[in-house]
Amino acid sequence: MNTIEEFKATAGQRDAAGTLNRARLLPVEFDGMAECDAGHAGRILSAAVEILTQGEDLLRALTAESFTRRVPVVFNASIGGHYRHCLDHFTSLLLALDADEVDYDHRKRDPRIETQPDFALSLTVEMRRTLEQLTPDTLCTEVKARCEVSYTHGNSPVTRSTLARELVYCIAHAIHHYALISVMARLMEVKLPAHFGVAPSTVAHHKATAAK
Repeated sequence: MNTIEEFKATAGQRDAAGTLNRARLLPVEFDGMAECDAGHAGRILSAAVEILTQGEDLLRALTAESFTRRVPVVFNASIGGHYRHCLDHFTSLLLALDADEVDYDHRKRDPRIETQPDFALSLTVEMRRTLEQLTPDTLCTEVKARCEVSYTHGNSPVTRSTLARELVYCIAHAIHHYALISVMARLMEVKLPAHFGVAPSTVAHHKATAAK
């Protein structure tokens, strides 16, 4: 069975006429706190620390010129701009430690992060150390997450979440921007840390494939 056939057979469990079986999509009530697994939360924390550590390695490998240089073939963006964008999301999350909402829309966008690699490095180290001090149980805290996803003007959608789930988002978001940074760095012949910008699931898949 190919991918398209699998999708047709399983996605939404459509009936013979192709109509979506909405009975499967009815809301399920559960206690969000009870669903938070401390073991999983610990792995998420470790992953976040690792991602920020990769960021530290990146910043130590770059000169100020390569950090701020705009690359025309990659939307005329700079590594610094992408890196600042990543840290902005982690900052939004960490600010929620003293609040009940993770607000991704009103990010700090501090220009020093994208123009001064030493400043970006200091901030990254501070964030990593803050995460290292958190406990898995802390990540089970319920929060609201605000993030604009629509091009239609209006109030940003707010959803129920946990710090753990939002940290997963920040990690995945950073990895994808790291991938773009990786392309830009290679165009400048900068050597990067192993697996920089590669999703953990992709690394695992490559290892499993190579082992066959």
